[in-house]
Amino acid sequence: MNKPLEGLRVIELGQLLAGPFAGCMLGYFGAEVIKIEPPGGDPIRNWREVKDGTSLWWRSLGRNKKCISIDLKTLEGRNIVRQMMKTADIVIENFRPGVLEEWGLDPKSLQKDNPDLIYARISGYGQTGPYANKPGFASACEAISGFRYVNGYPGQTPVRPNLSLGDTVSGLHAVIGILMSLRVKDQKNDKGEAGGQVVDIALYESMFNLLEAVIPEYQGAGVVRQPSGTTVTGIVPTNTYQCADEKYIVIGGNGDSIFKRLMVAIGRPDLATLAKYRTNADRVIYEREIDDLLSNWCLQTPLDSVMSILEAHRIPCGPVYNAADMLDDKHFQYRELFETVEINGESLTIPALMPKLAATPGSTAWPGPEIGSHTDEILSSIGIDTATIEQLKTSGVVTDTV
Repeated sequence: MNKPLEGLRVIELGQLLAGPFAGCMLGYFGAEVIKIEPPGGDPIRNWREVKDGTSLWWRSLGRNKKCISIDLKTLEGRNIVRQMMKTADIVIENFRPGVLEEWGLDPKSLQKDNPDLIYARISGYGQTGPYANKPGFASACEAISGFRYVNGYPGQTPVRPNLSLGDTVSGLHAVIGILMSLRVKDQKNDKGEAGGQVVDIALYESMFNLLEAVIPEYQGAGVVRQPSGTTVTGIVPTNTYQCADEKYIVIGGNGDSIFKRLMVAIGRPDLATLAKYRTNADRVIYEREIDDLLSNWCLQTPLDSVMSILEAHRIPCGPVYNAADMLDDKHFQYRELFETVEINGESLTIPALMPKLAATPGSTAWPGPEIGSHTDEILSSIGIDTATIEQLKTSGVVTDTV
């Protein structure tokens, strides 16, 4: 075995990001991932930066997947998928709750023929409850989860990072749930029992999982954590500072011993043992004072010099990188955070996926393929003959490579 998930067959019914990211992770570590797309393909094929008619994002997100386009609005299409599910170990879907029940592709229906099927369902608000049928885009779910409330600056409109965190974090939760379910399935199978179960992932709950002490602080002390800009409430100093060359650095000097070293590093050893800065609780009171001190020091020093000085004193710090910075960084390169794929004779750099496994690492075998690239292979694997495959293509039930 070269990869930990080899031998597993995953059917990906999801579109856009949360479900496909989960499928991408599983495929990277060896699972056979069959992506079922609607006619025209997953919308993400056309999102953001498009080259030669296909999104560059898709080339990364669709890596290692076998693609087939099936019209699930047709009975024939649904029957094909139902047949495919008999050979599957895992299903990932992120349709609106109730849609797959209407089509007879829900867990209860499919597990009759495949009682070991692990069925991961990703939706905005979960499969049950009063909000289950509400539209659930990541942006709205990040808001209701409480995550957006603590982002931004006090008294201003809450902000979002320029990423779909709710989708990606939910995809990771789906992978965790799937892997735990595989463990349970093995244990049940050892006893001669069926091991299938449903993994119910809600986008808002995945983001809710990131809230640390927000709930107990409110329930136990009546404190509603507020947005705090570039700082973190109750931890001082940790902030982002501009350097003399207009580049930015994040400095984390909030440990008591680290703070002492930080004061020495910036040429203020007299402050290292000052009583009012002795503990984090003390420093919180003087947060503005300490931040002004660090800000003024950074503004007089170029980023490289700031980094050199702080690292010499073992102060946690990091430059604020963009994509170009990451690609140029020797540590990123040494840790093999980038992979190169070929598309239409041209090379494209895409990010590697974590975690790193020493004995059974993941890898990219091919970039996100064209729509319907694996139609014949997939349909043949479930016993559909060549003549029938051609008939399905002609009738539009499945889409051939375009």
